[in-house]
Formats: sequence, C-alpha cells, structure tokens
Amino acid sequence: MKNTKKLGATPGMDTVTYILLILSSVIALFPVLWGLSTSLKADGEVTAFPPNVIPKTLNGGNYVSVFTQSDFLLYMRNSLLITAIGVLVATLIASHAAYALTFFELKINRILSFGILMTSMVPPVALLVPLYMMSVKLKLYNTRILLILVYTAWRTPVLTWILQGFFRKLPREIIEAGIIDGCSKAKSFYHLILPISQPGIVSAMLLSAVYIWNDYLVSSSFITANEKKMISVGLYQYITQYGIKWGLLMAAVMVSIVPIIILFVCLQSRFVDGMAAGAVKG
Repeated sequence: MKNTKKLGATPGMDTVTYILLILSSVIALFPVLWGLSTSLKADGEVTAFPPNVIPKTLNGGNYVSVFTQSDFLLYMRNSLLITAIGVLVATLIASHAAYALTFFELKINRILSFGILMTSMVPPVALLVPLYMMSVKLKLYNTRILLILVYTAWRTPVLTWILQGFFRKLPREIIEAGIIDGCSKAKSFYHLILPISQPGIVSAMLLSAVYIWNDYLVSSSFITANEKKMISVGLYQYITQYGIKWGLLMAAVMVSIVPIIILFVCLQSRFVDGMAAGAVKG
C-alpha cells in the first residue's frame, strides 16, 4: 500500500505556511489594534511623537464620552434596525428569485439572469440624483423606510446571483423526490431546499449585512436628520473644523465593529461551509 502524502506536506512547508499566515494576520489586524490602542490613550498621548503602540496608562474616558455625551447609541440603533430589515427582505426576495431561476424551466431564464446581473453593475453614484428626486416626490426623503427600500433594491440582484450559484450545486433529485411524495414546487422550496441551503443563505446575508452596515454613500445622501443617521455617518461627528478627535473617533469605531464581529463569531461555521460550497460563486 503506497504511502500518500497531503499536497504541500513537504518538509519545512508547514513552518513556512504558518509564518506566512501569522504575518498576514498581523498585517490585517494591525489597523484594528492601532485603533484600539488609540482609543485607550489620553488626548496628550494620542498626538505624542514618536507614538506609543501600547498606551502608558489605560484611559477609558473616550468610551464613557462616546456613550454618555453623544448620540452614538441612537446611530447604532438605526443601523441595527435598517441593516436587519434590509438584509431580511433582500434575502427573502432573492431566495425565491434564485429558486425560480434555477429550478423552473422557462425560456426567458437566461434573459432574466442577465438582466439581474446588469442591474447590479450600475454604479450606485449614478442613481443618487434620480433616487433623490423620486424620494422627495414620494415624501420618503429623510426617512428610514427610504434607506431600507434602497438597500433592499441594491442587494437583491447580488443576493440572487449568489444564491443561484449555490442552488445550482444542489441535486435536482431532491425536488423530484419531493414531487413524488406529493410536494408542490413551492412546498419543496420551503421544506427541502431552504433547510439544506442554510450555509449559502447565511453567507449571502452576512456579506450583505457588512455592506449595509459600512455604507456611507446612501445613508449620507438621503438622511440629514440627526435622529435618523446610521453609524457610518454618525462617526463623522468627531471630525470637526477644529480637528479630528482621534481618541473619541477610535473608541466609536471600535464599538461600531462589535455587532459585525458578533455576527461572524456566531455564524462562522455556516459562513465557512457556505463559502466552501461555492455560495459566493457567480
């Protein structure tokens, strides 16, 4: 019996691989660690030169000020609400559309798929003026509903393509078996396809959540009322005409990334499964 070795299992390659992975992780995490360090520094130490990587004294005053002397929690609540509703509605629409394009034999499927792809290629900035005019006429300007509608419309085509690529990898025998057992195509979707497609759906939802949470262009263009701003816009309150309040800004940034980190930590296994299964292909 031949002794088979794993690909890349040559002597010394494991060490090189781990060194490269560690270096890549350090490079990727350095901005976050530097931001965390800055958020824990006093104002005088933030501007000191040469800068200190590790604060001489840990100062939590920036975090206290962010929570008690600003509208940061209001911005976080708006972002959580808009992101959650936008992702759920977009995923709901996209999953049905992807299922229909994958399992329904229609002559116009390829045309529809191409049309969906084309809509996702339009630069967002090119749509701002017509969207602004429509929102004003419909009296939706400066409302959270407008943001939800825009984000849902922009993410649905992308999600449809992502989920369609995942659904194509599912065996059609599942649908056929369900039909034999008396299930309609709609029933097969809810009882058969959705349960086994959770990794792909979770991957698509996470990618969309990150997009909406970090977006600045739309939220800054259609919302001017302070009580309705999202966190991506609210962070700019620390950039004033008198200078940048680095300690407060970094403290707010560190807190603002916590919800996304929690999402990835809680759903990391399904996200990795979805990525490995080709859920983002297409």
